[in-house]
Amino acid sequence: MPLAVLSPFLAVITLVAFVLVDLFHLLRPRKTLTEDVLPSASAASIVIPNWNGRDLLEKYLPPVVLAAGHVPGSEVIVVDNGSEDGSAQYVKDYFPAVRLLALPKNLGFGGGSNAGFRAAKNDIVVLLNSDMRVDPDFLPPLLAGFTDPQVFSVACQIFLSDPSKRREETGLTEGWWENGALRIAHRADEQIKTPYPCFYGGGGSSAFDRRKFFQLGGFDELLAPFYLEDTDLGYLTWKRGWKNLYQPASVVFHEHRGTIGRKFSEAYIQGVLKKNYLLFTWKNIHDWRCLGPHIAISWASSMLSWLFGPTPDRSTFAGLARAFLQLPAAIRSRLRAKSLATVCDAEAFQRTMGGYFHDTFGAATPATEKLKVLFAAPYPISPPIHGGAVFMSQTVHELAPRVELHLVVNLETAEQRAAHGDLDAICATTTYIVRPLPHRKPTSVEPHAVQEFQSRDLLWLIHRQIYTEKIDVLQFEYTMLAPYGIGFKRLPSLLFEHDVYYQSVARRIPNITDLWQKIAAHWEYLRALRFELRVLPKFDRIQVCSEDNAGYLTSFLPQIRTRIDAHHRAGIDPSRYTFRTEGREPLTMLFLGSFRHLPNQEALTWFVKNVLPAILAEEPTARLIVAGSEPPERHPLTGTPGVEFAGFIADVRDALARYSVFICPILSGSGIRVKLLEAFAAGIPVISTRLGAEGLTHNDGEICVLADDPAQFARATIELLRDASNRHALATRARKYVETQRDIRAMTQKLVECYRDQVQQKLLRVALNRAR
Repeated sequence: MPLAVLSPFLAVITLVAFVLVDLFHLLRPRKTLTEDVLPSASAASIVIPNWNGRDLLEKYLPPVVLAAGHVPGSEVIVVDNGSEDGSAQYVKDYFPAVRLLALPKNLGFGGGSNAGFRAAKNDIVVLLNSDMRVDPDFLPPLLAGFTDPQVFSVACQIFLSDPSKRREETGLTEGWWENGALRIAHRADEQIKTPYPCFYGGGGSSAFDRRKFFQLGGFDELLAPFYLEDTDLGYLTWKRGWKNLYQPASVVFHEHRGTIGRKFSEAYIQGVLKKNYLLFTWKNIHDWRCLGPHIAISWASSMLSWLFGPTPDRSTFAGLARAFLQLPAAIRSRLRAKSLATVCDAEAFQRTMGGYFHDTFGAATPATEKLKVLFAAPYPISPPIHGGAVFMSQTVHELAPRVELHLVVNLETAEQRAAHGDLDAICATTTYIVRPLPHRKPTSVEPHAVQEFQSRDLLWLIHRQIYTEKIDVLQFEYTMLAPYGIGFKRLPSLLFEHDVYYQSVARRIPNITDLWQKIAAHWEYLRALRFELRVLPKFDRIQVCSEDNAGYLTSFLPQIRTRIDAHHRAGIDPSRYTFRTEGREPLTMLFLGSFRHLPNQEALTWFVKNVLPAILAEEPTARLIVAGSEPPERHPLTGTPGVEFAGFIADVRDALARYSVFICPILSGSGIRVKLLEAFAAGIPVISTRLGAEGLTHNDGEICVLADDPAQFARATIELLRDASNRHALATRARKYVETQRDIRAMTQKLVECYRDQVQQKLLRVALNRAR
């Protein structure tokens, strides 16, 4: 209760203190930073801090001594932190070749490690926990990681001594800012075979550049007695403009918390962590867009911990009070950290991720070589059972011979993987991820469609592929993947808006009758509008299906007018469709569409209830064949006279070649209906609403018949069913349109040319910025 009462005052004092600190930093002269120097990596000093861990030294020191002997010039230093179990004497008696640094008292992990760094003679210092078992050849790969002057640390790959336990740490660290606090985790990824960027080098199993270590101030005693000292140093590294790397070829085994877990209670350890997470932020986060909310969120989460109990991601009033008692030291550390920083917080967090690291430090592909393109899809591509899959599939098949194509595909089930064998055969790499079930947050400002694809695993996968495959161009499909494509400086990032999402939502609203669903749709529209207007200007190129879509977008975002492409993606290969106007089943109508797509459900219901009765009144033997993926087991329209449900058809070309007339009574949605292009190519004449044919034609009878009123739609359908010569003429004009305007082969060639142009423009822009 006393801490709860005092906490608002502590939060305000902390906030004011950091405002004054940052103002003072702005007024004082800028410190000149030393030039980066490549360290000598011929040998290493291995430093092992120890506190009452004689039994651990007995088990794990011999392999370390053996490994050091494999690299001439290396040394082993045991820093004894005032142990009372005879550790120091044991090292003297049994390991005379090991240098012993016996401290009179326990200086904690940071203090003991700092002492070991000061005593080391080599440029590279390898810091090991006393409970770490090393492979005999773990040292050379670590030393090999120091290949340029900007590398500060190289981390080992960590396995647990007990393989039955969950692998809580791997050495491949990641860190991000979320909900006002730092989040860190270890990532296990067997696909990473070479050095890879990581958030920080773990203090118990990493090599460090000794000179840079002291330039950063070493491990900060602010975080004593343990935990987050290495995280703090790793983040300082990125803000300084340096690098932390993970080396999977260097293997160690950890007896997790072999020392700390035996000497301190779990409650004490958690208390230290709560305090240190706050102190880390107060020292290192200098962007007030992060720091301001952090203060408020820390207080609010502490209140929740008090009322409902603590959780790992919540602050506590006790942690807040302990951190506040160290406020003067935190102020000094913050001033020092600000004097060292050369990049902002957002940039520092980004550089720790593989894709942004490659974007910042990687080399560009020579102009004479094939471009390396990452193509990310939110849905399965094969089989192409819906319009978006058709567009993606045909573009992938045309891109693969022209570029080095690397595919990332989201699946809903693992079983969908098997259908993509055709893509595995033509792409340089194909990577698949089964996305988790979406957890919708009605109060979030992010639209449902975007929330559904928020995944740290997907984010990791995309960045891993960018880094390991040295990608040149990023191609993202659909609005929901837009968050993964922003923030790149050198790599061109392109987004294909298969439809304008906020336009699609807006067009559905008039067709909704339920009040609460209508309110929810209005909320989704506002969220979608906010999201797309914010994110689209961050892409280098925005691809849309038609000039209609382009005009609609630029009416909201005129600044992207010069960055929209309406003729690069929405096409098909007409040679795959046999053009046939004769021999079709008379008086048959075909409706084609995935039943997961709400506009298709609405369209079919509207046609069957409002149009079909008038057709059957004049042509009683007419039939409507309904085909599409994921049909409901019992559709409400089942049993309606004149309606036949064909279900899923593996190859739509069979249906397109069989029936007389194709109907497209679409009432909502956006983009281009790929089924119309397929119908045009196959020779089946089309009758559509104007919205259904949006982006293809505005002229009735040019390449399809247009009708919006139910009576007009019925009359036009009857006339088309009866008039064979009109059907033939209409289909012929439609086929010519596809061949001349929507041939995916020609469109993809333009797409590749766009990629190359964007690569050159981005490189020139980066060069000009550096020159300034």
